[in-house]
Amino acid sequence: MVSANITAVLSSYITALHILHNRGVLDGYGHVSVRNPANSSNFFMMHQLAPALVSKRNDIGEYRVSDAESVDSSIPAGPMERFIHNELLKQYPDLNVVLHGHPSALVSYGISHVPLRAVNHMTPFLGTNVPVFDITKHYLPNDKQDFLVRNQRQGAALADQFGSSTRQDYSSVDETATGSSRYPSHNLILMRSHGFTAVAKDIKVVTFKGDYAVVNAEIQSEALKLHQAYAGMNYGAGKDGLTYLNEGQVQDSWETEIELVGKTWDLWEREVKLNPLYVNELDSGK
Repeated sequence: MVSANITAVLSSYITALHILHNRGVLDGYGHVSVRNPANSSNFFMMHQLAPALVSKRNDIGEYRVSDAESVDSSIPAGPMERFIHNELLKQYPDLNVVLHGHPSALVSYGISHVPLRAVNHMTPFLGTNVPVFDITKHYLPNDKQDFLVRNQRQGAALADQFGSSTRQDYSSVDETATGSSRYPSHNLILMRSHGFTAVAKDIKVVTFKGDYAVVNAEIQSEALKLHQAYAGMNYGAGKDGLTYLNEGQVQDSWETEIELVGKTWDLWEREVKLNPLYVNELDSGK
């Protein structure tokens, strides 16, 4: 039963990688991790492969949350930035899934000092403030300064910036609006000159967050261009002329959207199933 459950989780994991590539959130780089449902001390993560090309169980390694090392010493180490994943899963035990990618629409906000903020009802998970992690503030003299998260120290610094919280997150499609658990204050943060990292309790939810974060950035950028074209006109909105979601709208919109995540997932899943580029050997429905 446990084995069947893990197979189902890994099948969804592969589908998520394919969807995120198909939707332009991940390219040849980027990665996703998922906590082992049978052993929360370990997590699964693809080997050094492009997300679109992950297709079978042997493409996925299992790593320890404690130090990001493989549970099987005979298997080569996974992606260099696996420390992003283990440190988040370690610091926030209620998290199950971590996504990291480099879409240009989000990289722009990580270097421009223009704050990324929720602009429509599909992106309340962004909250009212999206932090930017600047790894250069955490470099030691001998560190390689290529903006990659290369060790546990840097991964822990990134995890710290997510901040802990005792509020309800609504990050699981099976979760109700009652109760609370320790969870990061932020669902997503930007990484200077690099990309973004998003977290959730559910594979489908983190896929939703990754896709719509890019959509939000594209909408916000286009709106800023429109406002700049009419510079000097006062619309009664914020200083940049845009209207953003407030705290109440963030909370209410997320309670609505979290119930509808499966709708977009079903569409995106069908799209990748019909594309011969994407192969999922663990999908029993094929």
